This record gives sequence, C-alpha cells and structure tokens, in this order.
Amino acid sequence: MRAALLREVDGPFELADVPDPDADGKTLVRVRAAGINFADILIRRGRYPQMPELPVVLGSEIAGELEDGTRVMAFASGGYAELAAVDPPQVVPLPAHASFAEGASFLLVFLTAYIPLTRLPRIAGSRLLVHAAAGGVGTAAIQVARALGADVVAAAGSPEKLDLCRSLGAAEAYVYDEIPDELRVDVVVDPVGGELFERALGRMRPLGTLIAIGFAAGAWPDVSPANLVGRNVGVHGFYLGRLMRHEPAVVAEAVRELLGMWDSGAVHPVVGAALPLDEIERAHELVESRKSTGKVVMLP
Repeated sequence: MRAALLREVDGPFELADVPDPDADGKTLVRVRAAGINFADILIRRGRYPQMPELPVVLGSEIAGELEDGTRVMAFASGGYAELAAVDPPQVVPLPAHASFAEGASFLLVFLTAYIPLTRLPRIAGSRLLVHAAAGGVGTAAIQVARALGADVVAAAGSPEKLDLCRSLGAAEAYVYDEIPDELRVDVVVDPVGGELFERALGRMRPLGTLIAIGFAAGAWPDVSPANLVGRNVGVHGFYLGRLMRHEPAVVAEAVRELLGMWDSGAVHPVVGAALPLDEIERAHELVESRKSTGKVVMLP
C-alpha cells in the first residue's frame, strides 16, 4: 500500500510503498480520509511527550470503508496510508449524511471538546472563552458549548478567522491581543498553552475552571496552588488518549451522545481543507503555520 513515511525528526515525508498492516485481530479499514492533528506536528518536530519509534506512518484519526463497504470512522495508528488496522472498539459507524472528510474531522476534536465540557465544569448559563477558536478543537468547542447553553467568547490568532467563530455561535470574537482587559469568564478551553494559559488564569471568575488541552504555543507554566486557592479557580487537564485507555466506557458514552447531536444538526465538523496524499507537506504546513481553520484532512 502507499503511505506517507516519516523517517526522522524534522525530516520530509516520503511517499512509499509499504507492507499492508497485519490484521491480527484488528479491523482493516480502507482509508478515504485521515485527519491531521497538532499532535502529528509535535511528533514530526520531536516535541511529543510519547515519541513513537521512527520511521513511522503518522495519522491517528481516519474515515473509510470496511471490506464489505460499510462506512466508518475510527481512531487508528498509521492513518496517512491507504489501509489501516484498527482495534474493533475504536470503529464507529459514519453517519449516512456525512462525507469521509467530515468523518475524519469528528471524533478526536469533538470528544476533546465534549467530554471535559460535560463531565467537569457547569456549562449551562456560563460565559466560556475558547482559545484557538477557529481550529479543530476550537470549532468543536464553540458548537458544543452553545448547545449546552453557554455564552461563548472566541479568541483566535488573526482577524480573518473571527467570522467563522461567529458563524458557529460565538457571541463575541477577538484576536488575542484585543481581548478586553475587563473580560471575565467562568470557563476557558485552552488548546494553546504557553502565555495564553497564564493570561487565562487572570480572566477567571471565582469558581471558574480552566481546561488545559494542548500546548501548541509552548509548555504550560508552573501553577502554584496558592494562586488557584487565592482566586477560587481550578485547572483541569484533559488527555483523550489516556482516558480512552483507562475509561473506555466514558468515551463510548460520549461518542453515542455526540452522534445524536450531529444527527440532530446541533453540531457538525468543520473541514477547512482536504488535500491528496501527494500534498502531505502542504497539509502539515497549513496546520503548523496556524493558517488553517477547522480540520485539515488528507485524502489517500
């Protein structure tokens, strides 16, 4: 099969013929679309905490077809390829109304937004700030928060992205440097880390919650419990991969709930770009440079 192979940190992708994956109790999926996530960028740059052994075929989120033609979406390893072997519990039916590109843009970002917003803080009636609001997790978080009854404030890196945030239900939208100093919120969804994480602590109302999801802009600063106690706020971390391993029933329940929301039209994946496998370098550049909106997917 054909795949995009990463041989070394900071190296180019090599489009190569590699052996088909061994089923060995797994479900084989003919990949029709693969989501590109920021974790893939971090692995390529050698910055991911759990680095895989190289060479490697990246791609943890796919949509495609089973041997009998059934359309599915799934978590996988080696998704930047024409064929992927998937643990059967990670295979989810793809709704009839959805494209493969939408399927490869749904599971990871919506679960990452939905589980912490429904299992951790109180969302209904809250004021909620979303960082990187035009990205994959951000566009999911806006929609989920609105569906749960929150008043959403969106923050993004450039003015061109703000209209998308408003179209998804954000009541207010700002570039980071123009967020009003007086803005105070009950919940922050932060896939960015770094300086924005630190600033967010100062925007929290008493009893507020900051949900730390990613560190696209750099590592999280150390947070003293004294600062949290003094402000009456909390920080929750969320890592979907570990939750899937240790609490699969929670994730499975959230998948069922999200599929119902998608079917009802309450939420939908935002596909910002869909590129062929030959343009994998361009796809990564779109994500790494923060030029993309929604989810960037690759079409083998």
